[in-house]
Amino acid sequence: MSALKFTVDRLNVEVHENRRELGKAAAAAVGARMKEEIARKGKVNVVFASAPSQNEFLEELKKDADIDWSKVVAFHMDEYIGIPGDAEQSFAKFLDDHLFNEVRPAEFHRIDGNSPDIEAECQRYAELLQKHGIDIVCLGIGENGHLAFNDPPVADFEDPKWVKVVELEERCRQQQVNDGAFPTLDEVPRIALTMTIPALMSAKWAACMVPGPRKQQAVRDTLAGPISKECPASALRRHPAATLFLDRDAAELWLASKKDS
Repeated sequence: MSALKFTVDRLNVEVHENRRELGKAAAAAVGARMKEEIARKGKVNVVFASAPSQNEFLEELKKDADIDWSKVVAFHMDEYIGIPGDAEQSFAKFLDDHLFNEVRPAEFHRIDGNSPDIEAECQRYAELLQKHGIDIVCLGIGENGHLAFNDPPVADFEDPKWVKVVELEERCRQQQVNDGAFPTLDEVPRIALTMTIPALMSAKWAACMVPGPRKQQAVRDTLAGPISKECPASALRRHPAATLFLDRDAAELWLASKKDS
């Protein structure tokens, strides 16, 4: 079955039949854009998300034998403070396990959540991002509508910082339990480092992969609600070149609302 495609404000949206088809479509689009950038300027700078929502996309992306990973400069968008670098919950380790142990980028710049000077680490990583520039950002949307760790209480569409320390909202922390990263809510860290909304939105092109029924309300709020920090992902509707990849489960509430209207 072909994907349903439409636009909300400036945001392109594709609804695919299932997670696997979503992953294939997103990987094809991201892979094509990576190869275009490499052909144009000899390298590509990509920010990756670390979450189960990205699994099918990452699995398909690494199958693309035409991507020259030696010309890829990679970043990730968030990290817990105080998590050991080799912990299963580390977001850098997630990308190693799901991508970079098999494809080797020229550089993978890691956020150090164990830095003795966290504010200096925020500045260091922000300067790296600004120095390289972001060609492609690969995102997900949280159950509370967050982008990276920009939860509704701390999201700022005009944030002067590119990387900052945040306190995680309880719904965000509960999602980490729902995703199987931690056995209980009490074990989920309360503070983290994150790229901010302006940093994410600075990317020349954005691909956002959102599968699964637990994301239904966040997807509906992203597409049908006001563009506000109450649903940080709604900022994507202002991006000049972004595509939201959904499966039918994630899109169900949105599709039902369109039928009723």
